[in-house]
Amino acid sequence: MLLKINNLKFTINLKHIFILSITLLAVNVMAAQEIIEDEVKETAKETDTVKSNFKALKVDGVAAVVGDYIVLESDLDKEYKQLEAQGVDIKVIKPCELFGKLLENKLYAHHAVQDSVQVSDAEIRQQVDYTIQQFLQQTGGSMEKLLEIHKKEDEKSYRDEIFEIIKNNQLAARMQAKIVEDVDITPDEVRIFFNNIPKDERPIFGTELKVAQIVAEPKVSEDEKQKIINQLKGFKADVVENGASFRSKVVLYGQDPGMKESGYIYTLDRKKPRMVKEFRDVAFSLQEGEVSDPFETEFGFHIIKLEKIRGQQYDISHILLIPKVSNDAIKEAKERLEKVREKIVAGDITFADAARESSDEKETKFDGGQLINPQTQDYNFELTRMDPELYAQIQNLKDNEISLVLREEDRRGKIKFKILTVTDRIDEHEADYARDYLKIKEQALNEKRVIAIEKWQQEKILDTYIKISGKHRDCEFSSNWLKQ
Repeated sequence: MLLKINNLKFTINLKHIFILSITLLAVNVMAAQEIIEDEVKETAKETDTVKSNFKALKVDGVAAVVGDYIVLESDLDKEYKQLEAQGVDIKVIKPCELFGKLLENKLYAHHAVQDSVQVSDAEIRQQVDYTIQQFLQQTGGSMEKLLEIHKKEDEKSYRDEIFEIIKNNQLAARMQAKIVEDVDITPDEVRIFFNNIPKDERPIFGTELKVAQIVAEPKVSEDEKQKIINQLKGFKADVVENGASFRSKVVLYGQDPGMKESGYIYTLDRKKPRMVKEFRDVAFSLQEGEVSDPFETEFGFHIIKLEKIRGQQYDISHILLIPKVSNDAIKEAKERLEKVREKIVAGDITFADAARESSDEKETKFDGGQLINPQTQDYNFELTRMDPELYAQIQNLKDNEISLVLREEDRRGKIKFKILTVTDRIDEHEADYARDYLKIKEQALNEKRVIAIEKWQQEKILDTYIKISGKHRDCEFSSNWLKQ
């Protein structure tokens, strides 16, 4: 049972769909026209032309007001165009259904502002860049054509408009997340949910696999580690003793790509764990303006500066340096894993025991190398929904067959080697309460979240100033937008 959306009888992925053109036409009246008696007829003709042109201009009207937000008449047409550009069959989407969705987004955004829900400007700017790049692909990379299509005079005004649209969408999404963040479900509720599904309507789950892996990572030399630590100590001394700019050093030397994307500030919340434990422990031990000593995490070596404390929230910046591994270390890691594979294939040791003894991946080694599905938090990976990279690595493996040694390199350039095996396979089957409990629990929780959102929406509609104009009042909404 998929999460429902009020006012829509269809499912649309709105992740990268934005209303990209809200055009308000203004008429500038130029005064100080000299009247010459001999040219009265000509002037009259000019005046008629101006009137004619004025009548031809249609100023975009307000279709609805929701709190501090408006929906323009043009928004509906533009939303249809954007959906069509994304390949959605717009013939099945009724105007009133889409209009209702626009009203919902404004309601969420309005109350997000009222509840002080925050969104990162740096994150929004990144999404603006991504959105423009996506649409430039449709115009062959021509910004001029893109501006012409969306009736914009320059790139700045176009970017500003997309920024506001994405910001409102982000506010709406954060507000929905806030509504359901405390919604939980008990085992009894899961059981009742499952028993209430008619047997002939129970979901069918596709083929599922359990996958295990053993990882070998090249070792960083102690000399390289000390070199990095000394460099970070030098950065700290320059900031603390000489008044150098910490941010400048983050920009020039930091190797965490997320820093730039976040505007060089991370906000940590004591109540909502983010980052690895070692990082959080150091950050929460600092005073405002203090710079930490160098410390190590699985990502490399860091120093942190605590910029500001706001209650339970800590605004921090940090410099990450990633030690380099030598070619000899890379070669050693690969050869080490090849020897482990040989022992498993020869039957000298089981895959699970080899993982416990030899794997460098602490998240999986103590569980025999078993991977956990991040979506379901169990060991099962549905074949049709598996990460494409993982699928490519195991698609040709038979049960309990061991893959060759595979090399991986992440976006930070960190290299590792791994071997994989399929430890179990479950063929396509009808949902079973015991076997598929976690999936059924997630569906039951989604339904409970839907109910919470619907309840919140109905309450806020009554508490919020809402005005629906013109023909839109004839819509049969599933929510009480007309407050009848």
